[in-house]
Amino acid sequence: MNRKTTDTILGNGLRVVVVHAPGAPLAELRLVLPYARTAPRLTPVRELLAGCLGTGTTAGDGSRQDIADRAADLGAELSTVVTAESLVMATSVLSAGLPGALDLLADLLLRPAYRERELALVRQRAAAVPRIPGPRQRLRRALLSHAFGSHPLVDPPLVDPPAGQSGEPGTGDLYDLHARAVVPQGSVLLVMTRDAPDDVTALIQERLTDWTGGPSGLVLPRFVRRTPLPGRITVPAGPAPAGSAGQALVLTAGPAVPATDPGHAPLHLAQLALGGYASSLLARRVRDRHGLAYAISAQIRGNRAGDWLEIECAGAPGTAARIAEEITDCLRELAADGPTPQELDRARAYATGFTRFALATRTEEASALAGFAAAGLPLDWLATYRRALAEVTHAHVTEAAARFLHPSRTLIATLDDESDR
Repeated sequence: MNRKTTDTILGNGLRVVVVHAPGAPLAELRLVLPYARTAPRLTPVRELLAGCLGTGTTAGDGSRQDIADRAADLGAELSTVVTAESLVMATSVLSAGLPGALDLLADLLLRPAYRERELALVRQRAAAVPRIPGPRQRLRRALLSHAFGSHPLVDPPLVDPPAGQSGEPGTGDLYDLHARAVVPQGSVLLVMTRDAPDDVTALIQERLTDWTGGPSGLVLPRFVRRTPLPGRITVPAGPAPAGSAGQALVLTAGPAVPATDPGHAPLHLAQLALGGYASSLLARRVRDRHGLAYAISAQIRGNRAGDWLEIECAGAPGTAARIAEEITDCLRELAADGPTPQELDRARAYATGFTRFALATRTEEASALAGFAAAGLPLDWLATYRRALAEVTHAHVTEAAARFLHPSRTLIATLDDESDR
């Protein structure tokens, strides 16, 4: 990334990264707040806060409509996204409207208003979504729990309130969580703009200097085990959402390394050859040759809890056991021999193209850079990673396949719903 960038820690602990994008008609803002589900008891109020944040302030009228009108006058679009680890407030605004967008952001952060009518709307939307976890959720929780041990990522969310507490959180609970979680320490604000980075940093410091608090502590702890416990488990199908058809699901967890590890690039190419794209080994065998699956993929998953190589496959009811055997055979074959040179070339071309596609637009680039910063990666990580992919040899990938893909190091979980057969 050959752009002028400033990277500053403000006095309140907020990390501010400003990336110069000359000629860009829009400025992109991404505020990343740590927001992991560290305790099941926080789940109801976390969900409410995520739905209500940005709907009201005590500044001026401060209603949802007032905020929408202010954003429209600035040529801005606001959104909030929650991931497994973070709450991300995203803004795209006409460059001339950047100061006004920062004013609006400061109002939402420092002067929030959580009104009962907004809570009612969020509750109404939530009530329309089934609370019973679907088969994929149950399978993934069981897989990760067996592989890595009890952890907030896999512990079931709280359904009944603790003794002595009311069933639904109210506005007071939202203000309490806002004071704890919507804080500068541990958070990252990335701005991509045509304006001079030093000037933008000064604008941010002026508007957010009174924002204090943190760290929130809403950060995922590490898994109990660094590598998954291998083996085979079967998960009962359990209740399915109304109107859903039965299916066979297979999910695996194998060892992996984080993106910062030198061994990540060879493993990534081995994973792609295994099941990362349409003509991968798993797709050709499980889907095309045997017709067992209508969806199959392999990917490296990772966050602050840990890293694992995951294969996911969905097929017709009654096929889970056979799919699991075919996956086992593919893992054993690739671990023994590695991919062919042609398979490696296809995987490398796919990986290189995908890294370029991830930065195809300014919106995507801003989101990616904010994610890198929040994860502790350098902003130019993707460009560096492309060079690393180009330098990986066939021997490196064969070694990674032998080290990470052998089925003896992999946990395979199956769930097979044959109720409609």
